[in-house]
Formats: sequence, C-alpha cells, structure tokens
Amino acid sequence: MARRAVERELSRERILEAARHLFITKGYRAISMRSIGQHLGYSHGSLYYHFKEKAELFYAIVMKDFNDLNDLLLEVSGKPPCDGVSKLEQLMLEFVRFGLDNPYQYEIMFMIRDEELLSYCRSEQGRCFEMFAMLVRQYLLDENYSEEERRTVPLTLFLSLHGFISYYIQDRIGFDEIKPAALTHVKVLCRSLYSRV
Repeated sequence: MARRAVERELSRERILEAARHLFITKGYRAISMRSIGQHLGYSHGSLYYHFKEKAELFYAIVMKDFNDLNDLLLEVSGKPPCDGVSKLEQLMLEFVRFGLDNPYQYEIMFMIRDEELLSYCRSEQGRCFEMFAMLVRQYLLDENYSEEERRTVPLTLFLSLHGFISYYIQDRIGFDEIKPAALTHVKVLCRSLYSRV
C-alpha cells in the first residue's frame, strides 16, 4: 500500500527529469541516489521503487532521450515539405531544434565525456545516427553519388549540425532565437549537395 502511494506521488518521469538536470549540472560522479531524492524532496529509498541503481537510472535517461529524438525524426520524415524548405532541410532543422530546445538531453546524449557513461551512450548514438543516415539517403539523388559519397554524406551533415548545436548550446540559446541562422546553415549545407546534381 505504501509503495503504491509513493509510486503515484513520485513518478518515473519526475525522477528522470531531476536526475538528468543534476547529472549535467553537477556531474554523474558527484550525484548519488540520495542527492537526487533530496532534490525531489523524497528519501533516496523511494527512488529504488523505480530504479535499482544510479547506472540503471542513467541508462533510462539515455534510452528515453534517444527514443524521443528517433520518434521526432521519423515524424518529420512523414510530413510534406513546407515554406520553401525541402524535406532534407526540414529534417536537419528539426534535429537542430531538438538539440537547442532540449540542451540537457542533448548534452547527455552527445556531449558527455565520462568514459563509464559513454558505454551507455555509444550504442544509442549509433542507432540514432543510422536512423538519421537512412533518412538523409532517402532525400539524396542516389544515382548522382558514388557508394562512398552515399556512405559519407550523412556523417558530414550530422557532424555539421552537431557543431552548430554545440556552438549555441553553451549559451542556452533556444531554437527560435537563432532560427534564421539555423535555416541559413542548413540551406548552405544542402546547396552544396544539390549543386553536385
């Protein structure tokens, strides 16, 4: 009975949000289950109803964030292009939007440097990149690209978008604040692709 009451009051989502924020702002090693519980105003014991250990909690954060991004990319790929923006440009803009509007998530997903934590991220990073690459290849005119180019162009675009996000994310600038710069960045990248055709 008491366990059910705690589960209702302290949701898994609330724990994930608090832990994500603390991991980014204070560092994974500096945060304990006790400190997460204190941040939420609960005993650390109540967290164990949802997560057996801190590493499991971190992995749940990583999985949720990558799943959210993958869902977004698939959703965007199913929409028609609009407002003078091609489908490829739209896909790239939404990737940038996700990074800038979800800075804590993006940092954990792609910018964390802790070797122990990277082991949790590597496979999900690879899965996310493969989704991005598959969608990019759909938009390229394959007959005009060599096999080597079809393999490398998605990585080039991905790294360019990551660089853009990394530059602005440190100042916590949201997507809407720099949308014109993001659009220019994406248009320049795509112009170089389309000029090959």
